[in-house]
Amino acid sequence: MGRARRRRFRGRRVIDAHLHLWELTPGAYSWLGPQHGALFRTYTAEEAESVLAASGVPGVGVKGAVLVQADDTLADTEAMLAVADSNPWVLGVVGWIPLERPADAETQLARFTAHPRFRGVRHLVHNDPRDNFLDLAPVRDSLRLLATQGLAFDVPDAFPRHLGATVRLARDLPELTVVLDHLGKPPLGAGTEPMARWRTDFRALAEQPNTVAKLSGLHLPGVPYTAAALRPLWEEALEAFGPERLMIGGDWPVCTLGAPYERTIGALLELLGELADAERQQVLEGTAARVYGLEG
Repeated sequence: MGRARRRRFRGRRVIDAHLHLWELTPGAYSWLGPQHGALFRTYTAEEAESVLAASGVPGVGVKGAVLVQADDTLADTEAMLAVADSNPWVLGVVGWIPLERPADAETQLARFTAHPRFRGVRHLVHNDPRDNFLDLAPVRDSLRLLATQGLAFDVPDAFPRHLGATVRLARDLPELTVVLDHLGKPPLGAGTEPMARWRTDFRALAEQPNTVAKLSGLHLPGVPYTAAALRPLWEEALEAFGPERLMIGGDWPVCTLGAPYERTIGALLELLGELADAERQQVLEGTAARVYGLEG
């Protein structure tokens, strides 16, 4: 892409825009089971802080992280906000509210926004059996409430069922900031036709100025987790969104199924090393700070 290679990250700071915690209790995290191997255990704030501190990337320090919901329950959000109260490295929380019930959503927003680190909402659309969830009128009404509060809306694992709907959402609600997690889960390695479909919707989403995307969750089936293997996705994201609308996230602990945290972040930093300093810092920190309204 004609960009000079600059691989030194002297004193750089990173906001990890995508990190999870969970405590296994009966009835919680219905998607998570023994089939998920090492993920099927409790992941605490103490462990996360240790992982961030020992990221092992020379010249780069993780300034803090954004906790992102892992369950469509109020209890999950309440637990993350409690962690934020006692852990300054938690810079923001992306929680959950009942989007299908606007009156209840408004009540919960009033409660959660009283906490200064509640900065966005997410719903596990990929676990919802309805392909039209993001098009439902009550959901749209709730998302308008988010926009009035200046809160972002994260969309996880959007491809193949929800990426087109995410484009419609961003187009119809230009006042809402829409965050595409994990680049929409591109089907890299699945063949030319699926990648073409992903690229069409991905570029259509990027055309909406109220959208941003996360370089996160890119441990894809059958694809080696290396900078070289991820390069097509990186170049596509950079061309479509530009550095000012991209942010970096480790997706810990989910990332550990594919690579340790330090290697997960390291592969992304290798690609980011090709940017000029100001561009690189947007992806490392600036975009997340702006989109989520983070302090410090």
